[in-house]
Amino acid sequence: MDENEINIQNHKKELLLKTIGKIVNKKRNELKKGINKFSFEYDIGNGLLSRLENGTTDSKITTLWKISNAFDIKPSDLIKLIEQELPSDFNFYE
Repeated sequence: MDENEINIQNHKKELLLKTIGKIVNKKRNELKKGINKFSFEYDIGNGLLSRLENGTTDSKITTLWKISNAFDIKPSDLIKLIEQELPSDFNFYE
């Protein structure tokens, strides 16, 4: 992989992480719960949740699963919400 391809993938990863964070933040705010309360109630570290919402960390599938359960939606529905926010042609490899 050349430097240009690496830069493209890094940019796409950043876009994906920011989109995940945007959706999680929006859904958490719809529940009217602060980071500390949400983190405590759903056993997710508040630092991790903050970094996830800021798009600065990649989360494990288990964390996304817990978050989707907290929102009372299926994990696949959380992924669908994320997909809807991304460009329709989003793909790491082109």
